Amino acid sequence: MNFYTLITGASTGIGKVLAEDFARMGNNLVLVARSKGKLEALADDLRRTSGIEVHVCAQDLSVVDAASKVFEFCEQNGLAIDKLVNCAGFSIAGNFERMDEEAFVQMVMVDMVAVAALTRRFLPAMLARRRGTVVNIASIAGFQGVPGMACYSASKAFVVNLTEALFMELQGTGVRIFAVCPGFIDTDGFFSRAGHDRSKINVPVSSPQVVVKAVRRGLAGNAMLILPTFFDRLLVFSQRFAPRKFVVWVGNFLAGAMEKR
Repeated sequence: MNFYTLITGASTGIGKVLAEDFARMGNNLVLVARSKGKLEALADDLRRTSGIEVHVCAQDLSVVDAASKVFEFCEQNGLAIDKLVNCAGFSIAGNFERMDEEAFVQMVMVDMVAVAALTRRFLPAMLARRRGTVVNIASIAGFQGVPGMACYSASKAFVVNLTEALFMELQGTGVRIFAVCPGFIDTDGFFSRAGHDRSKINVPVSSPQVVVKAVRRGLAGNAMLILPTFFDRLLVFSQRFAPRKFVVWVGNFLAGAMEKR
């Protein structure tokens, strides 16, 4: 049986970089994102350079039944998924009550609902085979509320907590789950789509390669949460010794996303 790695958000940013790295490792791929044209172009390139099988599933993960449609695509094409990489996600910067209603709903659906729903869909077959890995791309924003990124930080906290709970539930099953929790990553379109003024960010902005290396560490080890850089680890560790109001204040200072009233 041929196995496949399914990657969401694969048309751009971290998802695309991860797709390229999994291809280099020889993984057959199922690429999921909204833009069919970008996915097809990437798939053609990966087939040519890596000699792997690549299937394209153009799906908007913000719609209610998106996970079911992705799962049905795999079932209809006989694609056994043994690695699920939940990478799709986006942020909108600015004060919570000013968020566009449609963007707010889309963020909840993509950043939280799609992650949980896709995991629920693909876990049973992994458990039956006693083989599989779920990789969730979260964020250090998930370790505290971030003013100006309230919904995004809450969504990443959801991903972190979901991962931690499932990590324990899956012990002894042959199936693993872990989350990679980076800080700000320099990807095409993330800051512009978020409306986030990058010049106000008071924290290092890393290359997508730090996420690639962290995912590889996760695949090779048995960690539950992976903080890619020393700064990420220091920031999260230091929260243990500080009052929560101060932790949130630091998050606000570092992100620079809150609007003045």
